[in-house]
Amino acid sequence: MTNIVLNAVVLALLVVVSWRVLRRLRPGPLVWTAVVLCVLTLVFDTLMIAADLYVFDPGKILGVYLWGAPLEDFAYALAAALGMPVLWTVLGDRGRARAAGGGPRDRADEDAR
Repeated sequence: MTNIVLNAVVLALLVVVSWRVLRRLRPGPLVWTAVVLCVLTLVFDTLMIAADLYVFDPGKILGVYLWGAPLEDFAYALAAALGMPVLWTVLGDRGRARAAGGGPRDRADEDAR
């Protein structure tokens, strides 16, 4: 399996699993975050590849490079741009539910008293 296929599967699964939360988020900040992370990936991957810090197996990548960075490396930036806001939202919702007295720990504490 090539890296691009693996990346496409992981990104598709990420979108499917987090779709309900992604629909609630504003698209503007998500797009800008993805753009910034992709630019950072472009710059730093190019520098790290030029410094021979890592090398890609030519049989596992498409061979399409953007300013020295292989196309497959941008999937990680996209996964972070989608996944982190979803996690932040889900974990924040759980924290607010617990603070409001709706969490299971609060009920267990009350039963113990």
